[in-house]
Amino acid sequence: MSLMDAAPDLNLPEDTDAELLALLTLRFTPALGPRRIENLRRHFGSAQAVLGASLTQLRAVPGLDTKSLSAIGAAGVGVRAQQELSRAREAGVQVLGRGLEGYPAALEALQDPPAALWVRGADLPQEVVPRAVGIVGTRAASDHALKFTRQLSGDLARAGVNVVSGLARGIDSAAHQAALDAGGVSTALLGCGVDVIYPAENARLAARLTLVSEYPMGTRPATHHFPQRNRLIAALSAGSVVIEGDLKSGAMITATHALECGRSAFAVPGRAGDPLAAGPHRLLREGAVLTENVSDVLHELGWGEAPAPVHLDMSPEQALVYAALPETGAVLLDDVVSRSGLNISEAQLALTMLGLCGLVDERGGRYLRR
Repeated sequence: MSLMDAAPDLNLPEDTDAELLALLTLRFTPALGPRRIENLRRHFGSAQAVLGASLTQLRAVPGLDTKSLSAIGAAGVGVRAQQELSRAREAGVQVLGRGLEGYPAALEALQDPPAALWVRGADLPQEVVPRAVGIVGTRAASDHALKFTRQLSGDLARAGVNVVSGLARGIDSAAHQAALDAGGVSTALLGCGVDVIYPAENARLAARLTLVSEYPMGTRPATHHFPQRNRLIAALSAGSVVIEGDLKSGAMITATHALECGRSAFAVPGRAGDPLAAGPHRLLREGAVLTENVSDVLHELGWGEAPAPVHLDMSPEQALVYAALPETGAVLLDDVVSRSGLNISEAQLALTMLGLCGLVDERGGRYLRR
């Protein structure tokens, strides 16, 4: 008798993919990680065939110990898989199995792609190297780093790039929010189930993102989940930008995985001696792409230059102020007033509104076009 013969009746819905259910059953089997599951699937040709194999056939598979053999087909695992699929379906969550329709090809660059993914929101891109960029960094980011993150993420979104991050406080949240504010899309990789938003304060932000996790519904966040999550950020992006982080930060783990996947690594230079600049500076010494603006990223990835800013719906005062700013370089407020013909209050208000629209930046009391 095969292990499949001994499994309980799962009462599957007619439209349930039997192979997906079998793969999820293996995913929930103790002692079977992604590599063993994939080895079994390749050995027998499908997850269903694995569950239909006899113990004698399973013993012929290299690398399976007694614990793994006894776990395959254990009572209750198939029922749990069915319950998980039903729970996900009721919540509007997709469950994607490796090797099956919808599973992103980009993850095959990893040494150990997850056997299954849970996705809430838009479908994931199927390109081997998607038009997406990871933005990562510390939770305790400096004001300067947060400002740079918002600028870079917004510019990437306006260039049609999916901004990928991890929904954590600090750099991650700033990256997601800026991409959405720019009218773009953003994907968050989680260290918990897609129905468990962490941190809870990001619930409203998460509702506007595509959420992806390799962990089942209801899984609570755990410290060891986040390094695993970081490898997915790297694989689902054409390159990853490290904004700020110390040498042991999760952002550095993401950059390492990016290079292992054959992706690009970008780093933003910081202040000498700042512990949060130590990570990016090491990456730069090791050959990461120095990143000061969106053009550095787009050029490296072969995606052309940043699109010109859209100047629609400017007020007359804003148009005068924007025209008063040189194509390159920065000028003082007095220069803007002189060139635009406006008074100081009018010029300041116009500069503020142009800054909110992403068209003007202020650095040390000087103003310049973005």
